[in-house]
Amino acid sequence: MKNVAVFLAPGFEEIEALTPVDYLRRAGVNVIMVSVPETGSEEMSYAVRGSHGITVFADTTLVEYLDEADKALPDAVFFPGGLQGATHLAANDDLRLLIQRMDGEGKIVSSVCASPAMVLSRSGVLAGKKWTCYPGMNENLSEYCGGEEAAKKLTEGASHVAGVPFVFDKNLLTGRGPGTAEQFSMKLVELLSGEEVAKTIHDGSCLR
Repeated sequence: MKNVAVFLAPGFEEIEALTPVDYLRRAGVNVIMVSVPETGSEEMSYAVRGSHGITVFADTTLVEYLDEADKALPDAVFFPGGLQGATHLAANDDLRLLIQRMDGEGKIVSSVCASPAMVLSRSGVLAGKKWTCYPGMNENLSEYCGGEEAAKKLTEGASHVAGVPFVFDKNLLTGRGPGTAEQFSMKLVELLSGEEVAKTIHDGSCLR
């Protein structure tokens, strides 16, 4: 069974976070929702409030999950958007190191909306790859990476693609926004469970 970790910080975008969780679980993937604390806080809570006031109860906390990840990495990690949530994810050094470990082993790193620009850029995993994000956020990489020189180094050879629902390049899957959540999620299902399973879920869900 494939394993996927989904990281939820306060202010996450609910549609972007829960659509992949739903479709992946339909596909028989073991999905673990991980609660990430606010920046600067050491308080660990299973309850995470989204950007539209929907509270989700995660399966585990970041501290608990990292103990398991040290033993065995998952097959994929996923970081939803939501400006506030992405800000907390981006500020977490433990997540940055996890992303780099995942990328180093060629495992799937996925994110959508604000997170490709805010979270993945500072981890260096966009370098040499095509990617997408919420429109306009690709223009602020120097802000997210800690300066223009850092951004150039961390995203060297990266190519932003506009106007598409998602982009998959090598082991990197990035999506544009909440309205593309289903297409993004079905691509993640296909990558982890194969085309046949993806087609079954696609048809059974009445997706266009």
